[in-house]
Amino acid sequence: MKKRSTFLFSALCFGMAFLYIPMVLLVVYSFNHSRLVPVWGGFSLRWYKSLFTSEEIWNSLLLSLQIAVVNATFATLLGTFAGLTIARFGRFRGRTLFTGMLSAPLVMPEVITGLSLLLLFITLNELLGWPSSRGMTTITIAHITFSLAYVAVIVQSRLSGMAQDLEEAAQDLGGKPLRVMFDITLPLLAPGMLAGWLLAFTLSLDDLVIASFVSGPGANTLPMLIYSRVRLGLRPDINALATIIIFTVAVGVALAGWLLLRQRKQRERDMRMASA
Repeated sequence: MKKRSTFLFSALCFGMAFLYIPMVLLVVYSFNHSRLVPVWGGFSLRWYKSLFTSEEIWNSLLLSLQIAVVNATFATLLGTFAGLTIARFGRFRGRTLFTGMLSAPLVMPEVITGLSLLLLFITLNELLGWPSSRGMTTITIAHITFSLAYVAVIVQSRLSGMAQDLEEAAQDLGGKPLRVMFDITLPLLAPGMLAGWLLAFTLSLDDLVIASFVSGPGANTLPMLIYSRVRLGLRPDINALATIIIFTVAVGVALAGWLLLRQRKQRERDMRMASA
């Protein structure tokens, strides 16, 4: 048992080191004064100053955030209703086809998804004259296409593990189905919808492959900009940008953990008061 514990602890340490040592090195070299990333030239904030004065990076970041917010909102709405349809409407004609089409973006390679959406937009432009150009609109539509599938899976899982007692009681008391859905079902689904929104936001902000297919001149998202710069060689300002992203994510995770811990303590306190 002791040998097994030692092995598991060693494997855990190796895995954590494999994941986080590269990030630590990236943060350290973001403060490198030298223009050559592997050559340490002394501590400096030079590349952070360069980063904050780069209009190209700020434009790409703003575009990525706009696309991510719009995508997450629409993907959450559409994915929620899709998950409700699968979990609450039972068997209906075309259910198998609907479920398969909804699950397809989860298993389809991003290259195939991006190429098919590109051909779709080209065909629509030839037939209808829309979209006249590829940019924020086409990227947002493409992101909604695959993000809503993830939201639908989360919502469906939440509904599958949620008892229908409150919904049935509301219907027995005369509540109409639409009123029950908005007053009972959706509030109970709120944590799952929030999780789906955050996941869709993250997927959109992180996407590179699909956005590369459906974007046009002047519409570079932040991942596209980072990839294009890395292809020309490592630059310290990219390390500075990655450091800021890592810090932002770490603060968000710490805040979420603190809120969850606070809620758990509050719940335990309420249970002790109720049992007293």
